[in-house]
Amino acid sequence: MDKDIILKNKIVEWGASKVGYGDLEDLLPVEYKHLKTGISIGIRLSDEVISQIDSTPTHTYFHHYRSVNALIDHICLRITMQLQEWGYLAMAIAASQSVNKEGNYYQGIFQHRTAATRAGLGWIGKNGCLVTEEFGPRVRLGTVLTNMNVPYAMPITASRCGACKKCVQACPALALRGKLWEPGIARAEIVDPRACSAHMHQHYQHIGRGSVCGICIKTCPKGQQVLKR
Repeated sequence: MDKDIILKNKIVEWGASKVGYGDLEDLLPVEYKHLKTGISIGIRLSDEVISQIDSTPTHTYFHHYRSVNALIDHICLRITMQLQEWGYLAMAIAASQSVNKEGNYYQGIFQHRTAATRAGLGWIGKNGCLVTEEFGPRVRLGTVLTNMNVPYAMPITASRCGACKKCVQACPALALRGKLWEPGIARAEIVDPRACSAHMHQHYQHIGRGSVCGICIKTCPKGQQVLKR
């Protein structure tokens, strides 16, 4: 059995709900271009926990959010260790980490959502989150960069949100622009991260120090349809 299939099977055994391989070479910073393969994993969030979110997040959601992030980091560490054992280079991107390189704003070392679209896991919704066919936006993402050559998935290159604006209308921070995603579009054209962050810090300090919301995730019809199956 080929190593890419063996690794996929292992990743699912370790707890991932979705996994895919994408070609990231043209998107990576110069220092990472030798790690052209992106391994994207998705962990499904608890529908019961999401269902408890109403006009505000919950303490349970904040704990669940952190627990899933920890699982993602654990799985990505195991992926890097397995790849190194096979003789490849590998680097995990932290599940939830922001770096301020230029003193203007915080961003991840590489965007998990971009890696996920290249790996065919889903598209970026009007809420700025990855949306999958199976679970809607009720997933958290992890990414491992590696120099292992694998068969790449067909990238998803168009939004499937259509005319739906339920997340836009539900956002208490008025942070969502309502614009359809396409590859290369600036994040600021879809979501105002400052407005989102400011609202959370102002209103949710008693829940996770104002670092989570989840309202736009709950209201997405693509995620709610899972409950009807």
